[in-house]
Amino acid sequence: VFMTCFRGCHINKITFSSDYHFEYTECDALGSRWRVAVPNKADICTGLPDPVKGTQCTFSCSEGEYLNMQSQQCQKCAAGTYSLGTGVAFDEWDSLPSGFVTQGVNTNGEDVATDCSNSTWTPKGDYIASNTDECTATLSYAVSLKKPGTVSFDYFYPDNSIYFEFFVQNDQCQSTDSQSRWIKISESSWSKHRVELNSGNNVLYWRATTYTLLGSAVKPVMLRNIAISGVAYTSECFHCKPGTHSAKQGSARCAPCPADTFSNKGATVCHQCDRDKYAEAGSASCKPRPACTNSDFFYTHTPCDSEGKTQLMYKWIEPKICSETVKGAVKLPASGDKQTCPPCNPGFFVTNSSTCEPCDKGFYSNGTACSECPVGSEPVVGFEYKWWNTMPKNMRSAVFRREFSDSQQITGETQRFTRIAQLNSQKYEHIWSECISLQGYNQWNNDVVEQWRGTSRKQSYSYLIQSNSTTSFTWTFQRTEEFNMRKYSADVAKIYSIHITNVLGGVASQCRHCALSSTKAGSACVPCPPGHYMVNGTGVCKSCPPNTFVRADQPVGEAACVQCGPNTETNKAHTACLSDCALDVETAGGAPLHYDFSPLANVSGFHSSPRFTNKGLRYFHSFNLGLCGKEVRMLATCVDNVTESGREVRGYICQSTVVPSDIRSQSVNMSQGGSLVLYCRHVCNVSRSSETTQACKQGRSAAIRLRCNPTVTTKDLIMLPSNCSEGTCDGCTFHFLWESQHACPLCTKNHYREIVSACIQGIQRTTYVWQQPLQCYGGESLPAQKVSACVTLDFWLKFGVSTGTVAAVLLVTISCYFWKKTRKLQYKYSKLMMNSRGKECELPTADSCAIMEGEDAEDDIMYLSKRSVFSKIRSYSREVIHTHNCECIFLFFFHFFAYFFSFFLLNLPSRSV
Repeated sequence: VFMTCFRGCHINKITFSSDYHFEYTECDALGSRWRVAVPNKADICTGLPDPVKGTQCTFSCSEGEYLNMQSQQCQKCAAGTYSLGTGVAFDEWDSLPSGFVTQGVNTNGEDVATDCSNSTWTPKGDYIASNTDECTATLSYAVSLKKPGTVSFDYFYPDNSIYFEFFVQNDQCQSTDSQSRWIKISESSWSKHRVELNSGNNVLYWRATTYTLLGSAVKPVMLRNIAISGVAYTSECFHCKPGTHSAKQGSARCAPCPADTFSNKGATVCHQCDRDKYAEAGSASCKPRPACTNSDFFYTHTPCDSEGKTQLMYKWIEPKICSETVKGAVKLPASGDKQTCPPCNPGFFVTNSSTCEPCDKGFYSNGTACSECPVGSEPVVGFEYKWWNTMPKNMRSAVFRREFSDSQQITGETQRFTRIAQLNSQKYEHIWSECISLQGYNQWNNDVVEQWRGTSRKQSYSYLIQSNSTTSFTWTFQRTEEFNMRKYSADVAKIYSIHITNVLGGVASQCRHCALSSTKAGSACVPCPPGHYMVNGTGVCKSCPPNTFVRADQPVGEAACVQCGPNTETNKAHTACLSDCALDVETAGGAPLHYDFSPLANVSGFHSSPRFTNKGLRYFHSFNLGLCGKEVRMLATCVDNVTESGREVRGYICQSTVVPSDIRSQSVNMSQGGSLVLYCRHVCNVSRSSETTQACKQGRSAAIRLRCNPTVTTKDLIMLPSNCSEGTCDGCTFHFLWESQHACPLCTKNHYREIVSACIQGIQRTTYVWQQPLQCYGGESLPAQKVSACVTLDFWLKFGVSTGTVAAVLLVTISCYFWKKTRKLQYKYSKLMMNSRGKECELPTADSCAIMEGEDAEDDIMYLSKRSVFSKIRSYSREVIHTHNCECIFLFFFHFFAYFFSFFLLNLPSRSV
C-alpha cells in the first residue's frame, strides 16, 4: 500500500489535455530521468507524445516559480498565486488537499461493533479538526524529499482527554523516536511544532485518540498551516486564500489585506469596505459597524507640566470598528481637563520641570525628595511602580493583532507589558502584581509562570527568582477568541502595582541597617567615616585609635581597628598602612643607620624555577612585588587571561601560574588589602591578605627579607627558599630573599676614614677611603682629596738646634755664676761656723759687716776661736749637703731645657719625625 502511495502521490504532474498528462520516471543511478506521457484513461494507448530526456533529479525552482512540464522550464507564478519553490504549504482546508489521506480505526478490541469509518479528520475552512468520539483518527501525507528538509504546522490541543501524536515513517516503515512524537498541551492559544526530515521518502502521520467518559464533551485537535520544505520542485502555483492577495508575478507568499479591506480567493488586490462596515486585517468579508459604547475608548494622562498638572486625553481604541452615527452610539468625551499630578514612584523625585527622575546612588525617596541614607545603613534597591501617570522608561507596551507571517499567524489581541531588570543572585527576588485576568511569561524560555482565567477579583501574587541573570517579565492579556469578538471587547486586565526588589541599578524607597558581617565588594552600605568602625548591633560609628587602619573584611566591632606596624603610617582613608621607604635603626654604638628603599618601590617581578605536572606540562610561578611607597604608588597586579572573567588581582604581592607554551596565566590573590610592616633585624616586609580560605584560616601572608650586598648590580635579585622552591611550604606563608645594593644603609662619615700624607716640598695631601668591608650604599659620598701648605723638617730642625744651643749656653753661664756666688757664701758661712767654736746659735764677733775692699774670697779662713773635732765634722757634712743642693738645682734646669727641646721636636708639623 505504501509503495502504491509513493508512486501515486509523489510524481508531480500537469495535464495538457483531457487525454494524458506528463510524469517523470524514477531517477536512475546517474541522477537522470525521462519525461513520459501518461494517459488519463486506461483504454487510450495511442497518440501519446514520445518520451523525452527529463531534467536532472537535483533540479529545482526558486520561490515564486513552478516547473512547466511541457517546456521543462521554471516559470513565474501569476498574480493572485504563490509558490514556495522547493516547498509546499497547505493553509486552505475547504476540502482535503491532494495527497492527504484520513481514516478512522477502532482501537477497542472488545467492542468490534463500533463503526469508525466516519471518525476522520474534517476540513473546517481555515483548519482541519480531529474526531471527538472514541475512535482513532489518522491523517497522513507522503512526500519524497530530494534533500533534507523540515515539516512545521500549527496546532491547537486544549483537551487532555485526547492523546495526540505526530510521527514520521520512512519507506521502510521505520518510525521516529517515540519520546518526541507526543505533542504538548496548548491550553489557550495555537502552538507550533517543527520536525526535521531526512531526504528520501517520508510519510507524515497525525493521530488523535479519544478516551473519555460517556456523555462528556471533548474539544477536538485542530491543525493548520502545514508547510514542508526539501522537495525538488512544484509543478503548480497555489491560489491566495481569502483575505490575502499577491499583486505581482512570482510571489513567494500572499500578503494579508489591511484593516477595513477584504479579498476573495486568488485575489490580486484587496477591496475597501463600505463606510458603515469594517473588517479586521486578513478578512475575507466586511461586517456592519456596531454602535460605539463606553468600552470603545480609553483615556491617558499627559506628562506633568511646570505647574504640576496633567491633562486627561480620551482616545478611541484602535482599530476603531464602532460607528458614532448609529442610533444609541456614544460620543468621545472632550479632552483637556486638568488634574493634579500624582507623586513620583518611590525612589524618584520631582524635578523643577515636574518630571520624575531617579535618586542618586546612596539616596532614597518616597516619591517627593531624595534623602541620603544614614551612616551604617544601605539603600534597599529595586523598582516599585504604583503610580501610572506615564509609562516608566524601562517598560514598554505593545499590541499584537491578527497578522500573517511566513508560515504562521498570531491570532487574537494581546496587550504586553515588559519589564527588564538585572538581578543579584545573592538575595531572593519578589514580584508583586495585582491584576485581573493576567498571564505572566518568562521571556528567555517562554515558560508560563502563572496564569488566570475568567473573572477574578483584586489579588496579590509573588514570584521568587533565585538566579543572577538579566530577566524580562512579560504580562500578556488576551481576550476570548470567538467569532463575535465585540462581545468581549470590554474585558480588561488591570495591574495596580509592580514591585521588584534587589535590582542592580535600581532605586530605593527606604534604607536598612547594614549586615553586621563581612562587607562584600560593591556593597551599597554607607560606610563609617575614614578611621571609624561600626559598633556591634547599633550602627554607631566610633573612631579608631591613632595610626590604625580599618579591616576591609570586618569593619564591625573594635577588632576592626588594626595597629600599624613599626615605621609605618596609616593612609588617609585608613584602609592600609604605608611606608615611605625610609627606615632608621639604632645600633649598639649609638650611631643610627638610615635606610632608603625608594629605588625598590616600583613593582618588581620574578619567577620560580620550572615545575612540571604529572603529565609533563611545564609551568612556573611568577610573582609581582610592590615593597613600599606613598599612597599614590602603583600596586602589584596579576591578570587572569585564561578564563572569561579576566580577574585582576592587586596588592603588595600577587602570584600567577604561567604556562609558557600557551603564554597564558591564571592569577591567585596572595595579598589584597594587606598591611605593610617594616621591622626586624634588617628589613622585613610582612604582608597579610584579608581573604581567608579553608586551608589558610588566617589568610595568606608573605615575608620579604632584604640582604645588603653593595656588589650586586642587578636591581631585582630575588630568591626563593631552597627547601620550598615555590616560595611556600604550607601554601599560606611565603618567604622571599631580596639581595640588593639598596638594602644597605645609607653611607655616613662613620663609614670612611682619612689618610694624611707627609709634607713634601711644602704640600701635604689628605685622602678619604671607605672602611672595609663596605656595608653601605648611597648616602654621603667620599669627600674629595684635600691639599694644604706645610713647613719642611729641615727648617724646624735648624730652628730647634739653634734655640737649644743658645739655651744651653745660657744655662751653663747662669749655672757658673750661681756656683761662684754659692762658693763665696759657703766660705763665709764656714768661716763663721768655725769661729763659733761649736756653740749653737752663737756667732763670733765680726770684724767687719762685709767683705772689705781688696779682700779676696779665696783668702784663708781665719777662725776667731778654735773649734773642736766634732764641730769640724758637722761643718763638713753641712758643706757637702749644701754642695749637693747646688748640683740638684743645676740638674733641674738641665732637664727642664731637655724636655722643652724634646717637646718641640715631637710637635713638628711632620708626624713622621
